[in-house]
Amino acid sequence: MLAFRAGDVRAFETLVHRHRMPVFNFILRFTGHRARAEDVLQETWLKVVRSAPEYETRAKFTTWLYTIARNLCVDSARKESYRQTASLDAPSAGGEMDEGRELGATLADEGPSPERGAYNVRVRPLLERALAGLPEEQREVFVLREYNGIPFKEIAEVTGVPENTVKSRMRYALEGLRRRLAELGVDGDLAEDGKTVAG
Repeated sequence: MLAFRAGDVRAFETLVHRHRMPVFNFILRFTGHRARAEDVLQETWLKVVRSAPEYETRAKFTTWLYTIARNLCVDSARKESYRQTASLDAPSAGGEMDEGRELGATLADEGPSPERGAYNVRVRPLLERALAGLPEEQREVFVLREYNGIPFKEIAEVTGVPENTVKSRMRYALEGLRRRLAELGVDGDLAEDGKTVAG
């Protein structure tokens, strides 16, 4: 980001390449609507470009980036006269490659081990359904922490609430997810090998 601020255009391409999919997945899970998520992602990068001259290294770049994305998600939700969310089980509205696939199946994955992949294939749709049922502030913390790997301290900066509040929201999110997954027939812990099924 500092290189981009100094005028290196290729540095911006590197930033987009490195952060585009994780930020898009966060926005998609926040908004629940693919087209709106794409619009918010575009706005996020435009804001990064416009704000580059004022960028300071007081916080990590990812914290700054997710703060921009989150604020734009909140603004987008306020602009909607009604909230219309797409289920991650719904058919994808993407291009030909995504045709016939569920929305949740089109999200980028970093490539887990075969055993973990098989486990995720079975559990992920149930997790996404349970996740969609969480209160927004709990879902937001869970997604930032488990899908994007953001530390609690940075999540506190992104969301503008104390770190202890973030940790409480995470605890309530995990409790809610465990309860809902148990109702859906998934036994055992959300955590396996120290990671949740989101990882």
